[in-house]
Amino acid sequence: ARLVLVCDVGGGTTDLSLVRVDHGDGAAPRLERIAVGRHLMLGGDNMDLALAHVAESRLPGAADTRLSAAQLAQLVERCRDAKERLLAADAPASAQVTLLGAGSRLIGAARSATLERDEVERIVVDGFFPRGSADEGPRRERSGGLVAFGLPYASDPAVTRHIAGFLAQHAASGRPDALLLNGGVFRSEAIADRLHATLGDWRGAPLHSLHNADPDVAVARGAVAYALARRGLAPRIGGGSPRSYFLPLDEARSRAVCVLPRGSEEGREIRLEGRSFELRVGEPVRFDLVSAIDDGADDRPVPRAGELVDLGAREVRPLPPVTTVVRAGDGAGRRHIAVELAATLTEVGTLDVQCIALDDPSQRWQLAFQLRADAVPGSAAASATGLPPRFSEAVEAIERVFGARDRSVGPRDVKQLRGRLESLLGGRERWPTALLRPLYDALWQRARGRHRSADHERLWLSLAGWCLRPGFGDPLDGWRIERLWPIFESGVRHGRDRQVQAEWWTFWRRVAGGLDGAAQERLLQDFALNLQGDEAGLHDRPPELVAGGRDDMVRLGASLERVPVAHKVEIGDWLVDRVRELASASGAQAGEAWTLWAIGRIGARSPLYGSAHGVVPTDTALAWLDTLLALDWALVDGAAAAAANLARSSGDRARDLPSEARERVVARLQAHRAPPAWSERVREVVVLDEAGERGVFGESLPPGLRLIG
Repeated sequence: ARLVLVCDVGGGTTDLSLVRVDHGDGAAPRLERIAVGRHLMLGGDNMDLALAHVAESRLPGAADTRLSAAQLAQLVERCRDAKERLLAADAPASAQVTLLGAGSRLIGAARSATLERDEVERIVVDGFFPRGSADEGPRRERSGGLVAFGLPYASDPAVTRHIAGFLAQHAASGRPDALLLNGGVFRSEAIADRLHATLGDWRGAPLHSLHNADPDVAVARGAVAYALARRGLAPRIGGGSPRSYFLPLDEARSRAVCVLPRGSEEGREIRLEGRSFELRVGEPVRFDLVSAIDDGADDRPVPRAGELVDLGAREVRPLPPVTTVVRAGDGAGRRHIAVELAATLTEVGTLDVQCIALDDPSQRWQLAFQLRADAVPGSAAASATGLPPRFSEAVEAIERVFGARDRSVGPRDVKQLRGRLESLLGGRERWPTALLRPLYDALWQRARGRHRSADHERLWLSLAGWCLRPGFGDPLDGWRIERLWPIFESGVRHGRDRQVQAEWWTFWRRVAGGLDGAAQERLLQDFALNLQGDEAGLHDRPPELVAGGRDDMVRLGASLERVPVAHKVEIGDWLVDRVRELASASGAQAGEAWTLWAIGRIGARSPLYGSAHGVVPTDTALAWLDTLLALDWALVDGAAAAAANLARSSGDRARDLPSEARERVVARLQAHRAPPAWSERVREVVVLDEAGERGVFGESLPPGLRLIG
């Protein structure tokens, strides 16, 4: 038998598999899939982009003008051709890449640069396929990794290190002794030879090479072979599930029910006969699965579906849990439904678990578990049972203020609740999402208590908004927002209290990231009513409209990233006009910090949660930037930060401001002695640190929740 490593490096992705090949006595070989790796966003496109950046710097006039997104795409194609020529057998010493002009000057405006064979080998072969040890897995860098046209790729570009990590994860299966290469990247003999040599070093002997005459069409051929195999017209890779999967019955994961035995074939439904379960409906529920990563490592029998297993002595790996709200059908009045389970291994790498109602088998609820990913340590889902020891005391404190009316609770007790929670749970700035959401749920369950007084309403809005910010980040946030939104139309009970007004709008700003476009446009209507009134053509204020101060409205309007671009431009232009008016008035440039922050947020090239297609046009952002650059930053608090946010690099040339404009911002930031991190974010794509998040979002995000845009 042979253990074959299948390495498929295509244009944009890398996929790894282990397949065992058993040669029978004169019969056709039996193929058994042992393991499948994660789908990596890393491939030939990254290599071509790296070469294009080198070539761009050598084009005539490169120092004066940066290429547009379309020009860069053209240059990437030229570099792909040059790469294939320079890494082929009997390659020339160099190759020229030519960037054509546009319009009538298609040929006359062409520019060229030269790439040397040695440097292409250094960038592509040494950079993406470095020789290293077998225990050197992928590196986890803080930066977003390679970025092309705004798309984040794997943080470590070294394919060989990803292979090392994959083989280490499946070390129990042994070292591969054969290699099959797929993907157009391996048309290059230099790359194929490097990978063979590296794997041979790890094994201590050369690997057997499986011939693949056309690696760039292997996946297409495989798709045809798979279709034929499904019809019984070609051999099929067997093996089924390489692991057994279990449903834990306790938090310690010591006892579990086998949901899918090792070896189960794809597409076949397996029922856990003789086992029934109680399914909670109409409220948040969490489903956990674990896999046995020591399957096949000893002679223990494969468990049967539905069998009770002791996991205490086994090595298991938790899967990303599924957290959802199960909607009851005809049994809408029931809280629990008796079900049996059926599991199916799919061809796309998921395990589908069906919950089938015992009294009505037509009622099914499907849960899809991702088998190629690990549970994220410290995530809200992974930490559901890791609440602080004094959490129950915190809930009791919330109950005392917002629960059943208690005459012994006075205004002072209400005002001291926030401090009481921090004394029990630590400073609220450090509360993670896994703690914030249970606190929000406790507040929501007692939401009626907010109406008792202005103090109650003000505090409830403040705490609930803090605990649900930024409206996303937990699997159940969509359900929470769905239940929350109806209270918007009812407004507040103590609307004359200015602090209640301010907390109302702060609340909706904090959770805006979880609202859909329609809800955000509804918020925008009240934004217009409060700020523009008669100017917006809205003369009659609805009685339920909550008044809002200017700063509150400005911060809210800037946070609505799902409204149409035209509305964003309208808001931004209105804010910029105000800044221009104040700048022209003698000595009236101070006091507009939130206006300036809002301009930087609305015009940002990297939205925090909205679609990249929803950013304002580049020309509009440039016009706003000119206004910011015309201000005296020494006198105008917030102008420098706004310019840095507006000019921040996204890595997508179609969105980013021209390099000349960004260099102007960098020069002003340096002259202003702004933090070096601000200039760095304008020059290149970086992941925001905690201070950067606070500056862009307007306040801190929960620890463990990081912005990536």
